[in-house]
Amino acid sequence: MNMQQMMKQAQKMQKQLADAQDRLGDIEVSASAGGGMVKVTGTADMKITSVTIDPEAVDPEDVELLQDSVLAAVNECLSSAQDAANQQLGAITGGMDVPGLF
Repeated sequence: MNMQQMMKQAQKMQKQLADAQDRLGDIEVSASAGGGMVKVTGTADMKITSVTIDPEAVDPEDVELLQDSVLAAVNECLSSAQDAANQQLGAITGGMDVPGLF
């Protein structure tokens, strides 16, 4: 493969990666904790879009449990977002570790 062909391939891959990154905002992920009392939704571009807390989860005597549940649900949602992004972008890069993607 000559240098010109390699440059064309690299540009094509760069365009595909940019398009895939743009689509990450359309991939929705969600997680729950506390037996479903806390639900978090986000997108594969690592943005949390909603947090829903069941009113029964609000106990003034045990705020720490609610905080832990929110934290667990957010972390699980972000982990799912990362997995979805890796899957989407990995399909283009063929599993190569491309610095700066995620």
